[in-house]
Amino acid sequence: MAKCFSFSATYDRWLRFSYSRMGLKSTTTDLSGDGTVMHCWVPKTYKPNKPNLLLVHGLGASGMWQWNAFVSRFIERFNVYVPDLLFFGDSYTNRPERTEQFQAQCVAGVLKAEGVRKTAVVGESYGGFVAYSMAAQFPEMVEKLVLWGAGVCMEEKDMEDGMFQVKSMDEAVSIMLAQTPEKMKELLEVVCYKPVMTIPTCLMQDFIDFMGTEHLQEWTGLLNALHKDRKMSNLPKITQPTLIIWGEYDRLFPIELGHRLKRHLEGIAQLVVIKDCGHAPNGRDLKGIYEHMKSFLVDPLLSPKKANQTKDQKVH
Repeated sequence: MAKCFSFSATYDRWLRFSYSRMGLKSTTTDLSGDGTVMHCWVPKTYKPNKPNLLLVHGLGASGMWQWNAFVSRFIERFNVYVPDLLFFGDSYTNRPERTEQFQAQCVAGVLKAEGVRKTAVVGESYGGFVAYSMAAQFPEMVEKLVLWGAGVCMEEKDMEDGMFQVKSMDEAVSIMLAQTPEKMKELLEVVCYKPVMTIPTCLMQDFIDFMGTEHLQEWTGLLNALHKDRKMSNLPKITQPTLIIWGEYDRLFPIELGHRLKRHLEGIAQLVVIKDCGHAPNGRDLKGIYEHMKSFLVDPLLSPKKANQTKDQKVH
Protein backbone atom coordinates (compact mmCIF):
# COMPACT_ATOMS: atom_id res chain seq x y z
CA MET A 1 0.00 0.00 0.00
CA ALA A 2 1.36 3.43 -0.93
CA LYS A 3 2.21 5.73 1.94
CA CYS A 4 -0.54 8.31 2.30
CA PHE A 5 0.98 10.59 4.95
CA SER A 6 4.40 12.15 5.34
CA PHE A 7 5.30 13.95 8.55
CA SER A 8 8.20 15.70 6.79
CA ALA A 9 6.04 16.94 3.92
CA THR A 10 3.41 18.17 6.37
CA TYR A 11 6.03 20.00 8.42
CA ASP A 12 7.41 21.55 5.24
CA ARG A 13 3.97 22.92 4.36
CA TRP A 14 3.59 24.30 7.89
CA LEU A 15 6.97 26.04 7.63
CA ARG A 16 5.96 27.70 4.37
CA PHE A 17 2.81 29.01 6.02
CA SER A 18 4.82 30.15 9.05
CA TYR A 19 7.40 32.04 6.99
CA SER A 20 4.68 33.78 5.03
CA ARG A 21 2.89 34.74 8.23
CA MET A 22 6.14 36.23 9.59
CA GLY A 23 6.36 38.57 6.60
CA LEU A 24 8.57 36.69 4.15
CA LYS A 25 7.85 35.57 0.62
CA SER A 26 9.26 32.81 -1.56
CA THR A 27 11.23 33.99 -4.61
CA THR A 28 13.34 32.40 -7.33
CA THR A 29 16.09 34.21 -9.23
CA ASP A 30 17.54 33.08 -12.56
CA LEU A 31 21.08 34.31 -12.13
CA SER A 32 22.65 33.94 -15.52
CA GLY A 33 20.39 32.26 -18.03
CA ASP A 34 22.63 29.18 -17.97
CA GLY A 35 20.49 27.08 -15.67
CA THR A 36 21.41 28.51 -12.27
CA VAL A 37 18.29 29.27 -10.23
CA MET A 38 18.34 30.30 -6.59
CA HIS A 39 15.40 30.17 -4.23
CA CYS A 40 15.28 32.60 -1.32
CA TRP A 41 12.86 33.79 1.33
CA VAL A 42 12.91 37.59 1.27
CA PRO A 43 10.91 40.35 3.01
CA LYS A 44 7.45 40.96 1.58
CA THR A 45 7.97 44.60 2.45
CA TYR A 46 11.53 45.89 2.65
CA LYS A 47 12.08 48.25 5.60
CA PRO A 48 14.93 50.69 4.78
CA ASN A 49 15.29 51.65 8.45
CA LYS A 50 16.24 48.08 9.36
CA PRO A 51 19.64 46.44 8.77
CA ASN A 52 19.81 43.33 6.61
CA LEU A 53 20.57 39.80 7.81
CA LEU A 54 21.43 36.80 5.64
CA LEU A 55 21.09 33.30 7.16
CA VAL A 56 23.02 30.58 5.29
CA HIS A 57 22.12 26.98 6.09
CA GLY A 58 24.23 23.84 6.37
CA LEU A 59 23.77 20.37 4.93
CA GLY A 60 20.36 18.80 5.37
CA ALA A 61 16.96 20.13 4.44
CA SER A 62 16.34 23.59 3.04
CA GLY A 63 17.22 26.91 4.64
CA MET A 64 13.59 27.22 5.68
CA TRP A 65 13.88 24.11 7.86
CA GLN A 66 17.21 24.99 9.43
CA TRP A 67 16.59 28.63 10.34
CA ASN A 68 12.98 28.54 11.51
CA ALA A 69 13.86 28.96 15.21
CA PHE A 70 15.92 32.08 14.44
CA VAL A 71 13.81 33.85 11.82
CA SER A 72 11.02 34.42 14.33
CA ARG A 73 13.54 36.01 16.73
CA PHE A 74 15.30 38.24 14.18
CA ILE A 75 12.40 39.32 11.98
CA GLU A 76 11.51 42.35 14.15
CA ARG A 77 15.04 43.77 14.02
CA PHE A 78 16.22 42.88 10.50
CA ASN A 79 15.24 42.49 6.90
CA VAL A 80 15.84 38.73 6.87
CA TYR A 81 16.97 36.69 3.85
CA VAL A 82 17.01 32.88 3.88
CA PRO A 83 18.37 31.33 0.67
CA ASP A 84 18.47 27.70 -0.36
CA LEU A 85 22.01 26.82 -1.40
CA LEU A 86 22.46 25.03 -4.70
CA PHE A 87 20.95 21.51 -4.70
CA PHE A 88 18.86 22.19 -1.61
CA GLY A 89 15.23 23.22 -1.58
CA ASP A 90 14.39 24.82 -4.91
CA SER A 91 17.90 25.96 -5.90
CA TYR A 92 19.87 24.23 -8.64
CA THR A 93 22.40 24.73 -11.42
CA ASN A 94 23.41 22.99 -14.62
CA ARG A 95 26.98 24.23 -14.20
CA PRO A 96 29.66 21.82 -12.91
CA GLU A 97 31.02 24.00 -10.07
CA ARG A 98 30.68 22.51 -6.56
CA THR A 99 32.85 24.85 -4.47
CA GLU A 100 31.78 27.10 -1.62
CA GLN A 101 33.16 29.97 -3.69
CA PHE A 102 30.57 29.36 -6.41
CA GLN A 103 27.81 28.96 -3.83
CA ALA A 104 28.86 32.32 -2.36
CA GLN A 105 28.75 33.99 -5.76
CA CYS A 106 25.23 32.67 -6.32
CA VAL A 107 23.98 33.86 -2.92
CA ALA A 108 25.53 37.28 -3.55
CA GLY A 109 23.79 37.31 -6.92
CA VAL A 110 20.43 36.85 -5.23
CA LEU A 111 21.10 39.71 -2.82
CA LYS A 112 22.16 41.99 -5.65
CA ALA A 113 18.99 41.11 -7.55
CA GLU A 114 17.01 42.06 -4.43
CA GLY A 115 18.83 45.38 -4.18
CA VAL A 116 20.76 44.45 -1.02
CA ARG A 117 24.05 46.31 -0.92
CA LYS A 118 25.18 45.55 2.65
CA THR A 119 24.27 42.82 5.10
CA ALA A 120 25.38 40.88 8.14
CA VAL A 121 25.83 37.20 7.38
CA VAL A 122 25.36 34.15 9.60
CA GLY A 123 26.57 30.78 8.33
CA GLU A 124 26.02 27.46 10.07
CA SER A 125 28.30 24.44 9.40
CA TYR A 126 28.55 24.06 5.60
CA GLY A 127 26.81 27.43 5.32
CA GLY A 128 29.71 28.92 7.28
CA PHE A 129 32.09 27.92 4.50
CA VAL A 130 29.85 29.76 2.05
CA ALA A 131 29.48 32.77 4.36
CA TYR A 132 33.26 33.02 4.86
CA SER A 133 33.77 32.92 1.10
CA MET A 134 31.18 35.68 0.68
CA ALA A 135 33.08 37.85 3.18
CA ALA A 136 36.32 37.23 1.26
CA GLN A 137 34.91 37.75 -2.23
CA PHE A 138 32.44 40.56 -1.47
CA PRO A 139 33.92 42.61 1.40
CA GLU A 140 31.86 45.63 0.40
CA MET A 141 28.66 43.62 0.88
CA VAL A 142 29.37 41.71 4.10
CA GLU A 143 29.52 43.99 7.16
CA LYS A 144 29.69 41.42 9.96
CA LEU A 145 30.10 37.67 10.01
CA VAL A 146 28.89 34.96 12.38
CA LEU A 147 30.32 31.47 11.86
CA TRP A 148 28.64 28.67 13.78
CA GLY A 149 30.43 25.31 13.85
CA ALA A 150 32.09 25.95 10.48
CA GLY A 151 35.41 24.17 10.01
CA VAL A 152 36.76 26.56 7.39
CA CYS A 153 40.26 26.17 8.85
CA MET A 154 40.44 22.42 8.30
CA GLU A 155 43.07 20.98 6.00
CA GLU A 156 42.99 17.86 3.86
CA LYS A 157 45.72 16.33 5.99
CA ASP A 158 43.66 16.71 9.19
CA MET A 159 41.73 13.55 8.31
CA GLU A 160 44.96 11.61 7.80
CA ASP A 161 46.22 12.98 11.13
CA GLY A 162 43.18 11.57 12.94
CA MET A 163 41.40 14.82 13.85
CA PHE A 164 38.01 13.52 12.73
CA GLN A 165 36.01 10.46 13.79
CA VAL A 166 35.87 9.27 10.19
CA LYS A 167 38.93 7.95 8.41
CA SER A 168 38.04 8.77 4.82
CA MET A 169 35.78 10.99 2.74
CA ASP A 170 33.81 7.95 1.59
CA GLU A 171 32.98 7.18 5.22
CA ALA A 172 32.13 10.84 5.87
CA VAL A 173 29.80 10.95 2.86
CA SER A 174 28.02 7.75 3.90
CA ILE A 175 27.21 9.29 7.30
CA MET A 176 26.60 12.92 6.36
CA LEU A 177 24.34 11.94 3.47
CA ALA A 178 22.55 9.19 5.38
CA GLN A 179 20.38 7.02 3.15
CA THR A 180 19.14 4.52 5.76
CA PRO A 181 17.75 4.85 9.30
CA GLU A 182 20.87 3.06 10.56
CA LYS A 183 23.12 5.68 8.96
CA MET A 184 20.82 8.41 10.27
CA LYS A 185 21.44 7.11 13.80
CA GLU A 186 25.19 7.28 13.15
CA LEU A 187 24.76 10.86 11.98
CA LEU A 188 22.86 11.81 15.14
CA GLU A 189 25.62 10.29 17.26
CA VAL A 190 28.17 12.46 15.46
CA VAL A 191 26.33 15.79 15.44
CA CYS A 192 24.53 15.65 18.81
CA TYR A 193 26.12 15.80 22.24
CA LYS A 194 23.41 13.63 23.76
CA PRO A 195 21.42 12.30 20.80
CA VAL A 196 17.81 11.27 21.19
CA MET A 197 17.98 7.69 19.97
CA THR A 198 14.29 6.98 20.51
CA ILE A 199 13.26 8.61 17.22
CA PRO A 200 11.09 6.03 15.46
CA THR A 201 12.66 4.37 12.45
CA CYS A 202 9.61 5.24 10.38
CA LEU A 203 10.16 8.98 10.97
CA MET A 204 13.82 8.71 9.98
CA GLN A 205 12.84 6.87 6.81
CA ASP A 206 10.15 9.45 6.11
CA PHE A 207 12.74 12.25 6.28
CA ILE A 208 15.13 10.32 4.02
CA ASP A 209 12.32 9.78 1.51
CA PHE A 210 11.35 13.45 1.70
CA MET A 211 14.93 14.57 0.99
CA GLY A 212 15.13 12.12 -1.91
CA THR A 213 18.18 11.03 -3.90
CA GLU A 214 17.80 13.40 -6.85
CA HIS A 215 20.83 15.46 -5.80
CA LEU A 216 22.85 12.77 -4.00
CA GLN A 217 25.65 12.96 -6.55
CA GLU A 218 25.77 16.77 -6.28
CA TRP A 219 25.79 16.69 -2.46
CA THR A 220 28.70 14.26 -2.61
CA GLY A 221 30.47 16.69 -4.90
CA LEU A 222 29.93 19.55 -2.45
CA LEU A 223 31.50 17.56 0.40
CA ASN A 224 34.45 16.43 -1.70
CA ALA A 225 35.06 20.00 -2.87
CA LEU A 226 35.29 21.18 0.76
CA HIS A 227 37.99 18.67 1.58
CA LYS A 228 40.13 18.11 -1.51
CA ASP A 229 43.46 20.01 -1.54
CA ARG A 230 42.34 22.22 1.36
CA LYS A 231 45.22 24.10 3.02
CA MET A 232 45.31 26.89 5.58
CA SER A 233 47.79 28.74 3.40
CA ASN A 234 45.04 29.13 0.79
CA LEU A 235 42.44 30.51 3.23
CA PRO A 236 42.11 34.27 2.75
CA LYS A 237 42.09 36.55 5.77
CA ILE A 238 38.89 38.52 5.94
CA THR A 239 38.60 41.95 7.57
CA GLN A 240 35.02 41.99 8.89
CA PRO A 241 34.28 41.70 12.63
CA THR A 242 33.63 38.00 13.18
CA LEU A 243 31.89 36.01 15.89
CA ILE A 244 32.83 32.32 15.99
CA ILE A 245 30.39 30.02 17.83
CA TRP A 246 31.31 26.42 18.64
CA GLY A 247 29.85 23.53 20.59
CA GLU A 248 32.19 22.30 23.33
CA TYR A 249 31.72 18.68 22.25
CA ASP A 250 31.43 19.14 18.49
CA ARG A 251 32.45 15.77 17.01
CA LEU A 252 31.89 16.75 13.40
CA PHE A 253 34.25 19.74 13.43
CA PRO A 254 36.38 19.48 16.60
CA ILE A 255 36.74 22.65 18.63
CA GLU A 256 40.44 22.92 17.74
CA LEU A 257 39.24 24.23 14.37
CA GLY A 258 37.48 27.08 16.16
CA HIS A 259 40.66 28.03 18.00
CA ARG A 260 42.60 27.72 14.75
CA LEU A 261 40.20 30.10 13.02
CA LYS A 262 40.41 32.63 15.86
CA ARG A 263 44.20 32.63 15.54
CA HIS A 264 43.89 33.04 11.77
CA LEU A 265 41.64 36.08 12.27
CA GLU A 266 43.61 37.53 15.16
CA GLY A 267 42.30 40.91 16.24
CA ILE A 268 38.90 40.80 14.55
CA ALA A 269 37.36 37.55 15.83
CA GLN A 270 35.88 36.34 19.10
CA LEU A 271 35.23 32.70 19.92
CA VAL A 272 32.23 31.69 22.02
CA VAL A 273 32.14 28.10 23.23
CA ILE A 274 28.73 26.69 24.15
CA LYS A 275 29.17 24.23 27.00
CA ASP A 276 27.64 20.74 26.88
CA CYS A 277 26.78 21.21 23.22
CA GLY A 278 27.65 19.24 20.11
CA HIS A 279 27.59 20.27 16.46
CA ALA A 280 23.79 20.37 16.47
CA PRO A 281 22.40 22.34 19.45
CA ASN A 282 19.38 21.48 21.55
CA GLY A 283 16.68 23.92 22.62
CA ARG A 284 18.61 25.38 25.56
CA ASP A 285 21.71 25.82 23.41
CA LEU A 286 19.70 27.64 20.74
CA LYS A 287 18.65 30.31 23.22
CA GLY A 288 22.25 30.95 24.27
CA ILE A 289 23.45 31.02 20.66
CA TYR A 290 20.74 33.51 19.76
CA GLU A 291 21.68 35.81 22.65
CA HIS A 292 25.31 35.90 21.53
CA MET A 293 24.30 36.53 17.94
CA LYS A 294 21.95 39.32 18.97
CA SER A 295 24.52 41.13 21.09
CA PHE A 296 27.09 40.92 18.30
CA LEU A 297 24.77 41.86 15.44
CA VAL A 298 22.57 44.47 17.10
CA ASP A 299 24.84 46.42 19.45
CA PRO A 300 28.31 47.15 18.04
CA LEU A 301 29.51 48.36 21.44
CA LEU A 302 28.46 45.23 23.32
CA SER A 303 30.75 42.24 22.93
CA PRO A 304 29.55 38.65 23.37
CA LYS A 305 31.76 38.46 26.46
CA LYS A 306 29.61 41.03 28.23
CA ALA A 307 26.22 40.09 26.89
CA ASN A 308 24.02 37.36 28.32
CA GLN A 309 26.91 35.18 29.42
CA THR A 310 25.82 32.30 31.64
CA LYS A 311 27.46 29.26 33.17
CA ASP A 312 26.64 27.41 29.93
CA GLN A 313 28.78 29.65 27.73
CA LYS A 314 32.36 30.81 27.82
CA VAL A 315 34.16 33.30 25.63
CA HIS A 316 37.75 33.17 24.38
